Amino acid sequence: MRILVADDHDLVRDTIAAYLDGADVEEVCTVATLQDAVSLAKSSGSFDLVLLDYNMPGMNGLEGLERMRAANEGRPVAILSGSATRDVATAALKAGAQGFIPKTLSARSLLTAARFMAAGEVYTPIEFLKTGAKGEDDILTRREQQVLQGICEGKSNKEIARDLDLQEVTVKLHVKTLSRKLEARNRTHAAMIGRDRGLI
Repeated sequence: MRILVADDHDLVRDTIAAYLDGADVEEVCTVATLQDAVSLAKSSGSFDLVLLDYNMPGMNGLEGLERMRAANEGRPVAILSGSATRDVATAALKAGAQGFIPKTLSARSLLTAARFMAAGEVYTPIEFLKTGAKGEDDILTRREQQVLQGICEGKSNKEIARDLDLQEVTVKLHVKTLSRKLEARNRTHAAMIGRDRGLI
């Protein structure tokens, strides 16, 4: 199985590629723009599955989905997002997306979803369709954004605490709270989602 991951954030791209490194995945290619994805599919041949970041440069909403589907010769193309609403997910599926993948999905679930979609099945987490758009409670405070910035820079809680003149236990509390708001399973997920939503 050959998979193409197109996302403009290095951390997101590399993490998802690592998640997809399963026994039956022969090759995982990564690019940072829609144009690079289209060009690669045309030059190297179509992929069993393409994962496209919804907010990536060149996407222009769901127009990018149509371009990629054509370049991939009609083979499965799914949308990746850490911030899109239920309406966007529904519109993507109606426009021909093979699935809608929230970036908060666990490694095991992502690999399972990839196999599912490559086999021609449509995938969307039921939990996502139930929850829909995010509410006001998901907006990060200024301090939480500062802590998230530190996480994205690869700093430990102790280093973040020193930089912000806080107690380490306070930083841990902020990490827990912002992770809950972002529905992130760990620090790496929080950084991925934060970058995707433009929170930092």
